[in-house]
Amino acid sequence: MNTPGDGAGGTGGPGRGDESPFAPEPAEAPRIPPPRPAAEDSGHWPAQWHPAPDPASAPDARPAPPADDVLAPPEPLPSPPSPPLSHAVLKSLLGAWALTACSPEETAAVEAHLNHCTPCAEEALRLRDAVGLLHTEQSLDLDPLLRSRVLAGCLGRRPARIPVPDWAGVYDAEAARLDALLRDMGEAEWRAPVRLRWFDGKRLVGRDTTVAGVIGHLLVVDGILASSLGLPDPLGARAPGAPADRTEAYWHGEPARRPEAAGEPGAVREPWREQGHALVRTVSFAGRGVRDLSVPYGDFSLPLGDSFVDRAFECWVHAGDIAEAIDYPYEPPASAHLTRMVDLCARLLPDALAERRRAGLAGPPRRLVEAGAPGRTLHLEVEGSGDWYIPLDSPAARPSPEEAVAHIALDREAFYQLAAGHVPPQEAAAGQLGDTEAIRDVLFATASLSRL
Repeated sequence: MNTPGDGAGGTGGPGRGDESPFAPEPAEAPRIPPPRPAAEDSGHWPAQWHPAPDPASAPDARPAPPADDVLAPPEPLPSPPSPPLSHAVLKSLLGAWALTACSPEETAAVEAHLNHCTPCAEEALRLRDAVGLLHTEQSLDLDPLLRSRVLAGCLGRRPARIPVPDWAGVYDAEAARLDALLRDMGEAEWRAPVRLRWFDGKRLVGRDTTVAGVIGHLLVVDGILASSLGLPDPLGARAPGAPADRTEAYWHGEPARRPEAAGEPGAVREPWREQGHALVRTVSFAGRGVRDLSVPYGDFSLPLGDSFVDRAFECWVHAGDIAEAIDYPYEPPASAHLTRMVDLCARLLPDALAERRRAGLAGPPRRLVEAGAPGRTLHLEVEGSGDWYIPLDSPAARPSPEEAVAHIALDREAFYQLAAGHVPPQEAAAGQLGDTEAIRDVLFATASLSRL
């Protein structure tokens, strides 16, 4: 007799050989992930949990696996591959890609997309080029020599049809450097006091003005060249001839021009700059013969070519005065331009020395020399610019290195300070050798080249 739960066909519990016809339906997947499988589900029990084997009931039972194999964590399942990014998403990542701000996966996806999408590839190139234009913050001050370098590079590639003469290019470059300084100034700085200094033949003198007054001074003295070329004179037809007289007439013509006033910055800077452009343009079209045209300066005159170099030197001197007044750095001219300025001063020294002799301010000549004959000579050396030999007894004498009786050595800064009339002549020379009287006379003659 079978009792419930004991027979093979009983319904009180599960049987060994057959399944119940009333097995429950499979349940839906749970919303919360189930815990990890237990050890008994995998068949791997810890060694201490294994019951002692019964040889009678399990004659073929195998020993438990080693503990290391039992406790080893299961290998992680491989993550499913990410879905490919759409065209719109990849296009939106181009900016970040150009800035190298994408993740490695995004970078790989964008670059793979660029291989077969022409519009995105072109956009990526444009963005990468735009990134190259981004720079860190830098000073807004322009290099004063930038214009000269750009012009030199342009002319080196393709010469101008109407080239600017070399002697006019010196003035053009120095006027451009000064104009760059003026453009960088605020309106209040145009009222800054400026002390103009020069050597009157006996001592250092000065005059107080403003930045606007300095530019007005340059405007009216450059007007001498303009009048010689047939261009309008800023002071009119009845203007004085000497530079100092023209400057005083300009300063006292209107209240806004006086040294104690600044005037409107544009009212003086623009006419000066436009006049400078007109001067350079006129001589560029005039041809070679215009270089020897005489330009009167009141008590003396200069060829037009030397006048342009002289005005370039004045631009440099007064730009330095302005820069000193507003505490602004200012560099010397280009080496080739500075050499031209030194050369002009050296060529003017014999006449300046003779003028000082006539005024009783220099010693008499030691030797009577015929025109063209060699005579006593002074060797003037300016570091970085060259060597010049100055006739001492007569402007008409021929300088001769073999007849040198004295030697003066100056660096560029010392020469600039001396020729500009900013230092006493007896303090200018770095090296002196030979006739002390000749050295003194030449130093004072160099300083007397300065003027208002």
